[in-house]
Amino acid sequence: MIINHRLPKKKVCLLFVSAFAMAVAINSCGDKDNNNTASNNDYLAEGKKLAAVHCASCHQLPDPSLLDSHTWDVGILPAMAPKFGFKSFMGNYLVSSGTSMSKDDWYKIVAYYKNTSPKKLLIPKPNAVNDWAIFSVKRPLKVDTSGAPAMTTTVGYNPNDNQIYSGTLDSHFYRWNSDLQVTNIQKFPSPVTDINFFKTPSEPNGAILTCIGMLPPNDLLKGRLINVDLNSKSTKSNVKMITESLPRPVKSASADFNKDGLMDYVTCGFGRNQGGLYLVQQLPNHQFKRKVIRALPGATQVFTGDFNNDGWPDVVCLFAQADEGVWLFLNDKKGGFTTQNLLHFPSVYGSSSFQLVDFNHDGKLDILYTCGDNNDFSPVFKPYHGVYIFTNQGNWKFKQTYFYHINGCSKAIAADFDQDGDLDIAVIAFFPDFKYHPEEGFTYHEQTSPGKFRVHALPINQYGRWICMDVDDVDQDGDLDIILGNFSVGAKGLMVQKDVTPNWDMHEPVIVLQNTLKNGNKVPIRSNSIMK
Repeated sequence: MIINHRLPKKKVCLLFVSAFAMAVAINSCGDKDNNNTASNNDYLAEGKKLAAVHCASCHQLPDPSLLDSHTWDVGILPAMAPKFGFKSFMGNYLVSSGTSMSKDDWYKIVAYYKNTSPKKLLIPKPNAVNDWAIFSVKRPLKVDTSGAPAMTTTVGYNPNDNQIYSGTLDSHFYRWNSDLQVTNIQKFPSPVTDINFFKTPSEPNGAILTCIGMLPPNDLLKGRLINVDLNSKSTKSNVKMITESLPRPVKSASADFNKDGLMDYVTCGFGRNQGGLYLVQQLPNHQFKRKVIRALPGATQVFTGDFNNDGWPDVVCLFAQADEGVWLFLNDKKGGFTTQNLLHFPSVYGSSSFQLVDFNHDGKLDILYTCGDNNDFSPVFKPYHGVYIFTNQGNWKFKQTYFYHINGCSKAIAADFDQDGDLDIAVIAFFPDFKYHPEEGFTYHEQTSPGKFRVHALPINQYGRWICMDVDDVDQDGDLDIILGNFSVGAKGLMVQKDVTPNWDMHEPVIVLQNTLKNGNKVPIRSNSIMK
């Protein structure tokens, strides 16, 4: 696709020389006398128009101001070049006979992004109170520090047995009791990245597990959706396959979409270059068939519900690859869906999570959204990373009403943690500023008045690197607690700052932030509940 090796060597060389000459012309843009200023501006204007045509054909057009010029030059543009049939080589571009645009046009796009983007991005400073707010930390009583680092891939509280469950990168699945004592339940074919607990008369303690296949970005069809009986003592008979050969699935949800009395599922096949959002429909013989709802990679989080109040379950999904945004899929009552885009974001945002929740109690669902994925072609801190609230203005139109900057923001969950009648927010960040502001890893946003939040940075960054989170009344005392999963690895490629050595706990898989409120009153934190 990039280079046609059947081309004569002379032709390839000529193409390279032409590309090199064009690069020299571009890099000198703006360095000549004033007589050339107009022509340079015209050249960049043509690049802007071409970007609007070609770059916006797959995703929302990113403005040059979203990244610094160096990142455009060495990160984004070389990564995008193969999409059009070009390959970056020693700061220039090789072309093949199968390109979708001329080399002149490609270099105009390159010049536009390199020469109109800022040299440096201005990153907001944190504005948080460093305290424990209404929480204390509970840690496992015993942790094996002799083995591999903790690499938790999911956590979830099960209301059917009041236990915590977690998955790990080595595909093991664990149960944690109220004292955070752990039991290794079993090993699955691949890491578990999502758990949906359920209860039926025939299966009082069941779970639907999403198994990703391979965790690093790939297009292999190794993912599975499985049904597990958590009460079963046999690891051979407790698992039922729902569907397999999925492209890197990460999240799933359930509903009876055709109202036939049988449970169906939707699953996010994130993939890499290929993927999609899939409907997995249960047939009368209890087999399953799969159909595509949206055939694009990047599906990362999904919820079901009757969002238009017509009595039929619908789907809403966040896509976080290339064409980033939130899409609503309304049940057409004929086995399919009609599609509506709710929010759209530039392709460099790194969308990471969302939640539908009514923040202002007006009966309309608002969107809590985070972006901060920084394991891509632009691993730099970005001023637009953080947590957002988009308020529903009616008819599924939204207006941004809250933003708080958090480097590498990964997930947010809204709930009334302080029991004052409004919603607060718990937020984690997998790519925080470990060097100067590691407390960004977890923040608690206390809503103090409608739409206004006081941000608390809890001193828990030394306990782990948080990649997953769940919220529930873990200790069953009437208030909401927070479960955090530690993916402790600090390997190259998973760090924005290359000169940072992990100084957090490398072995504790999970911790619990216990809510210290009792009947709306804060209970003093005991010292033995903070440290072990």
